[in-house]
Amino acid sequence: MSKVKNKKLKLKKRNFLVFLIVLIIVVGSIAFSIIPKKETKKIAKTKKDIKLEQLENIDQKITYFNYKYIDRYINYKKENPDLDIKQIITDVNIGIDQKYYTNTKKSINLNTPQILVNKYNYLEEDYIPDNLEDIDLNYARSGMKLVNYAKEAFEEMAKDAKKEGYTIIAMSSYRSYTYQVNLYNRYKESDGAEIADTYSGRPGHSEHQTGLAVDVYNGKIDYTNFEKTEEFNWMQENAYKYGFILRFPKDKIKQTGYDYESWHYRYVGKDIAKYIHKNNICFEEYYIQKIEKY
Repeated sequence: MSKVKNKKLKLKKRNFLVFLIVLIIVVGSIAFSIIPKKETKKIAKTKKDIKLEQLENIDQKITYFNYKYIDRYINYKKENPDLDIKQIITDVNIGIDQKYYTNTKKSINLNTPQILVNKYNYLEEDYIPDNLEDIDLNYARSGMKLVNYAKEAFEEMAKDAKKEGYTIIAMSSYRSYTYQVNLYNRYKESDGAEIADTYSGRPGHSEHQTGLAVDVYNGKIDYTNFEKTEEFNWMQENAYKYGFILRFPKDKIKQTGYDYESWHYRYVGKDIAKYIHKNNICFEEYYIQKIEKY
C-alpha cells in the first residue's frame, strides 16, 4: 500500500514540475512579445521629449502651442536664436516662417470684429460685409462706408476729437474686391509686385474689404504724414477707447507683413483694442493667442 502511495506522490510531483515548466514558458513568451513594444514606445516618446526640451517645454505654459508645428518651431528658433520662445511660437502660428501668400486659408469669423484678413487669410471675391453704412460727412470724405457698429464708433471718436480741437477724417474705408483689384494692379505697375506687396494687399487679402478698416488724415496735410500731426498723437492715446487699433505698427512689420502706416486703423471692439494697446501687440498676435482654435 505504501508503494502505491509513493508512486502517486511521485506522479503528482512530476505533473507539478511539468505544469511549472509550461507556465514559465508561457509567461516568458508573453513577456518577450510585450517588451519590444514598450521599448519602441519609450524611444518614440524620448524623441518628442527632446524636441520639446529644445522649445523649453513651452507647450506646458501656453494654450496656443500646436504640436503639429514642432519641427517648424525648432527650425524657426534656429534661424532666430535671439527671439523669445513665446514670440517664436506666435510667429510660426501666424505663418511668417513661410513666405507671404503661401498656405493661405479662408478667413473665418465673417461679419464680426474678430475677423482676420492678411497675407495668409483671405476673403472671397463675392464677400460684402453686412450692414455697411455711410460715414457722416462731418467726419469723412464723400462715399466712405463702414460696418454700422464700426461707423458709429468712428463717428463718436471723431466727434470727441473735434471737441478737443482735433480733426480726424476718413479718407478711405470699405473697398470691394473689384476696387482692390484695380488699386493693387496700379501699384504693381508703378512699383513692381515686390514693393507693392509691402504696402498694398492683394485682392481678397485687404482688410478694407471687411468694412472695419479706415485710413485717416486731418484734412490739411497728406495722409502719409499723419504721424507728424497732433491728431496722430491724440489717436495713439485714445483710439483704443473707441475700439480702434493702429493696424500696422512700426515694430510689427514682420508680423503684419506690411510697412508701418500711421494712418491705417482697424475696428476690433473696445475689449480687444484695450488688450492690444496695453500689451503692445498687433492684431495677428492677439488672434493667434486669443481667437485661433487649436
